[in-house]
Amino acid sequence: MTSEEYNKILAEIAALPPGGITYKKINGKEYAYYQWRENGKQHSRRTKDSELKELSRQIAHRKELQEMLQDMEIRETLENKETYPFRCMVRIGEELNRFAKPVKKWVKRECYRQLYDYIYGEIQDRVYILYGLRRTGKTTLIRQIISEMDFDALGKTVFIQIQDGRTLDDVNQDLKYLEQKGYRYVFIDEVTLLDDFIEGAALFSDIFAASGMKIVLSGTDSLGFMFTEDEELYDRCIMCHTTFIPYREFENVLGITGIDEYIQYGGTMSFSGRRYNDNGSIFATKKSTDEYVDSAIAKNIQHSLKNYKYEDHFRSLRRLYEKNELTNAINRIVEDINHRFTIEVLTRDFQSNDLKISAGNLRKDKKQPTDILDRVDICKVNEMLKSLLEIKDKEEQTVEIQDAHRFEVKEYLDLLDLTVEIENRWMTDYNRRETRIVFSQPGMRYSQAEALIKSLMQDDMFRNLSLAERNRVTERITDEIKGRMMEDLVLLETKISKKECEVFRLQFAVGEFDMVVFYPEKGNCEIYEIKHSREVVLQQCRHLLDEAKCRDAEFRYGPIIGKYVIYRGTATTLLTAGLEAAEDITYLNVEEYLKGL
Repeated sequence: MTSEEYNKILAEIAALPPGGITYKKINGKEYAYYQWRENGKQHSRRTKDSELKELSRQIAHRKELQEMLQDMEIRETLENKETYPFRCMVRIGEELNRFAKPVKKWVKRECYRQLYDYIYGEIQDRVYILYGLRRTGKTTLIRQIISEMDFDALGKTVFIQIQDGRTLDDVNQDLKYLEQKGYRYVFIDEVTLLDDFIEGAALFSDIFAASGMKIVLSGTDSLGFMFTEDEELYDRCIMCHTTFIPYREFENVLGITGIDEYIQYGGTMSFSGRRYNDNGSIFATKKSTDEYVDSAIAKNIQHSLKNYKYEDHFRSLRRLYEKNELTNAINRIVEDINHRFTIEVLTRDFQSNDLKISAGNLRKDKKQPTDILDRVDICKVNEMLKSLLEIKDKEEQTVEIQDAHRFEVKEYLDLLDLTVEIENRWMTDYNRRETRIVFSQPGMRYSQAEALIKSLMQDDMFRNLSLAERNRVTERITDEIKGRMMEDLVLLETKISKKECEVFRLQFAVGEFDMVVFYPEKGNCEIYEIKHSREVVLQQCRHLLDEAKCRDAEFRYGPIIGKYVIYRGTATTLLTAGLEAAEDITYLNVEEYLKGL
C-alpha cells in the first residue's frame, strides 16, 4: 500500500463517525443510543429510528477500515522491532493487544478511575506511579486500561517490562526511539529493578513526560518509589498506592462475601477459583504466607535501602545487612509482631470474663459438654507461647535483633501502608497513650496466628483430648482471634475513611468502648461495641448502657449522638425500654458497615 492510499484511508476514517451503538430498555421499550469518546470524555445521545440504519453502516465501515490499517501497522511494527534492537522487553501492536485482552471483563479496583483520568486528562509534565506490594492488582490495572483503548490510542501505546541487569540508559534509548515513532502512552512495569532508578528517575518526568508522553511507572518496590518522590520526582508525580485493599473492594472485585473470609484471605487480589484469577490464596498456608512476607516485604525493604543514597539509609540495620541477615531479621520481626498479637489476645481472653463465659458455655453444651477451658494451665500456656516465639532460627542468629531494629523496620512497614497504629485512650489517665498495631493485610496476620495456635495444640495436655474436643477448643480460640481482628479491621477502616474524626478505643478502670468516633469540629461523638457474633444479646450493650461511662465520655468528647453494636447479624434495633437506662441500641451488620464507609 502506497503512502497516498494510506492517507486516503485515514481521511475516510476521519470522516466516518467513531464509537458504537448501545441499547437501553426504558419502561419495557428498547431505545438505541449512539456513544463515542471525544477529548477523553464519553458522550452519548439518543438515535432516531430514521438515522439508525445508516449510522450503524458507517460505524461498521469505519471499523473495517481501521482493521485494515491495523494489519498493515502490525506488520510495520514487527519489521521495526526486528530493525531496532530494543534493550528492554517491549510489547506493542497485536502483541500488546493479546497481553491486555484476557483481563478486559475483570472487575476493576477503585483506583482505576484515577489512572484513567491521568491517561486521558490534560495533566502534563508529571508521571503516574502505581506502586504497592505483590498481588495487589498493579499490572492488572495497566492491562485493563490498555484493553479498553480505542484503535488510535492502542497504536500509540507501549508496555515495557524491566528485567534484572537493565539500566536507565537502556530505558532511555528505547524511549527515544518510541518517541520518534509517535508513541504517546508508555507503561513501564517493575521499573525499580533498575539499580539507578532512585537517583535518576527525573528522566521520566523532565524529558519524556515534558515532551507530551503519558508515563506510568509501576512496581513492587514501594519504598523505592517513596524515596524517589521525596527527591528526584518531587512535585512531578502522581502517586497511587495499591497495598491496602478494604473489605468493600475485596467483596466487589473478587466477589467474595463475609468478614471471616476477609480475615482469613484479605490483603491481595488473589483467591483460588473465584472470578479474579486462579493462582490460589497467598495466605491459605503458613508456607505461602512466609514466602509472601519474604519476597513482597522483606526483600522489598532491603532492595530499597541498598539502592538509596549509596546504602546510607540502613542506620541500625547496617550490621544485619552486612551479615546478610537483614531479610531474615525483617521476616522475624513481622512474624514477631503477629505472634505478640496472638499472645495478647489469648492472655486477655484467658483472663477475662469472655473466656469464663466461653468455658461456661462449653460446660453446659447440651450435645458435647467439656470443661477443658477450666483445666487450661494459664501460666503453662503463656510460657509455651513465649517459647514458641523464640525458637525460630535462634541457633542460626549471629546478630541479636534489638529494639532499634524493630523500631526501624516498623517505620518501613508504616511507609508501605502495611501497618497502622490504632490509639488506646484511658479515661482514668488522659496523658496515657497506648497503640496497637493493625496489619492492613489481615490474611497475613491470621495465617501466622493460626500457625501458632496449631503449634500450641501439639502440647501433651491437648494431645490427650479426643479429636472432637481438640477441634472444638481450637475453634473456640480461633474465634477469639477472629473477634479481635474484626475489632481491629473496623477501627482501621473507620480511621482511614473518617479523616476528619479521631477514632480510638476508650478504656475505663473496668471495661471499655471498643470504638469511639469523635467529631472535633462538631463537638460530639459516637460509641461502639464490636462483636464477632450473629446474636443480639443484651450483655453486649452493658458498657454502652453504663451511665457513668457515658457521662465520663460526654464530659471529654461531647454529647453521644449514637450508640451502636457492630456484629455479623442482620441490622436491627435493640429496644431497652424498661431498663434503668432506657434507650435503643442500633445493631449494624459488619459487612454493610464496612461497605458504607
